[in-house]
Amino acid sequence: MPALAITLLGAGTIGVSWAALFLSKGADVTVFDPHETALVVAKEQVTSAWRDLLILNPMIAELPWDRLHLTTDMRKACDKPDWVQENAPDRLGLKQDLLAQAETYLPIDTPIASSTTALLATDIQNGMQHPERFLVGHPFNPPHLIPLVEIVCGDKTDVALRDRAKAFYESYDKEVIIAKREVVGHIANRLNAALYREVVHMVQSGIATVEDIDRAMKHGPGLRWAFLGPNMVYHLGGGDGGYSQYLEHLGPSQEARWQDLGTASLDKETKAKLVSQFEKSLTSATISDLRKHRDNALIGLLKLKKQLSKDHT
Repeated sequence: MPALAITLLGAGTIGVSWAALFLSKGADVTVFDPHETALVVAKEQVTSAWRDLLILNPMIAELPWDRLHLTTDMRKACDKPDWVQENAPDRLGLKQDLLAQAETYLPIDTPIASSTTALLATDIQNGMQHPERFLVGHPFNPPHLIPLVEIVCGDKTDVALRDRAKAFYESYDKEVIIAKREVVGHIANRLNAALYREVVHMVQSGIATVEDIDRAMKHGPGLRWAFLGPNMVYHLGGGDGGYSQYLEHLGPSQEARWQDLGTASLDKETKAKLVSQFEKSLTSATISDLRKHRDNALIGLLKLKKQLSKDHT
């Protein structure tokens, strides 16, 4: 099977992470960005992501620079790719303008997926010449490490593209979930948003500090959530009766907690409080150091999950 040609629109954090992943699986990758400086930085970021991938899979060998093409020329970027992954900042007008430019040069049957965090596929595809070839393929940061991809179709998306997208991402070892309908934030980020709203509420109302909330997550629920979804957690928490018993006996306590959850706001005072408490909890590590620690931890966790999966089978 010949190598796929993949075009990435946007050389930010998500775009370069995608680039490293696609390269590691043998694709020819073209990264477009209107800013030359972004492409210079992209080389460094791809190199860093490649080091992560080497730890996970030493068999991928050296970074294939001959298969990575960086360009500020949209026409060149859109010269008959097999797949386009758009990674521009999450601003509707910006994405629409970028896709309008890309459609000027792309063949009419080239699929386009957006990495948008929260925008609706229907809104983004509005005004496209060929909206049927567009959907959301939202990864989690960093895409070269975290397996999740959420597929969301817009009103005008060709239904067949959904299955094609699923097969495409799965060929790059992604865990693909398909939203049954559109909603702001898709699926996983809505879960994040629900949790973070209560984080802000607890800080805002003086229930706990930023540091203790983060410690509670790292040393409590977060340990289970790396291996079990929330439904499975409660199934195992229901004793021999499982999920049904949990909902029957502990469902009322869940409802009581729901009623007590707060509705937070990110006003100026609250934002200052969050940042102040967070900065007090920090060590002298730089953002770069913290990012590297995160990625090293993810690599270790992915290795463990893979090994446990083998042991289970």
